Amino acid sequence: MYKDDRSIIPQEPQDDCVLTELPDIETMYDLAELFKVFGDSTRIRILAALLEKEMCVYHLSEELEMGQSAISHQLRVLRQSGLVRATRRGKEMVYALDDNHVKTIFAQGLEHIEHKKEGIK
Repeated sequence: MYKDDRSIIPQEPQDDCVLTELPDIETMYDLAELFKVFGDSTRIRILAALLEKEMCVYHLSEELEMGQSAISHQLRVLRQSGLVRATRRGKEMVYALDDNHVKTIFAQGLEHIEHKKEGIK
């Protein structure tokens, strides 16, 4: 809900994450691009696997029953968006979630889905 000055009015103040004004257009564009990355079920599956532990492409492909090239392609997208980082360990690259923000976004998305399934707003 908006007032005339475009500030967001919280309907139920639940936490400290209440916007008092809209972000600038460039930030909104960046946010839209970030959310697009979450729009692919393969990338979501990769993120879910990486929630558990760091993994190389081979182990991700085994875990998700997918080809290594498909996993590598999606990992490239996830790395470019800053959601996943890679670390060289010997001859292989090991992938992990970039930071706790990724876990939080993922957890909030799951919570939202569960609430919708249960009919909770």
